[in-house]
Amino acid sequence: MQISIYLYILVMAVVTYLVRALPLLLMRKEITNTFVKSFLYYMPYACLAAMTFPAILGATSYLISGIVGFVAACVAAYFERSMITVALIACAAVFVTEQIIRWVA
Repeated sequence: MQISIYLYILVMAVVTYLVRALPLLLMRKEITNTFVKSFLYYMPYACLAAMTFPAILGATSYLISGIVGFVAACVAAYFERSMITVALIACAAVFVTEQIIRWVA
């Protein structure tokens, strides 16, 4: 049983290494295609958004408070506020919305 665990770990390490090393070994020249450069530039942001957005909506007691906090954060970010200010505004929006919901219900 122990040997198979070590084999699994070794296989995962090799696969992880290959995924990171193969692009370096295969791509010898600079990428000039603007579409590929744009895709590689925006990919981390798209992955982060795909992982974060469901957590934003599910982290609050009510779905509507998550949506309000998200919209408040987007508006603050649009007006180029600092990251801590955006986070505080989103937290305050969620808190106020949940207090209103509890007061009304």
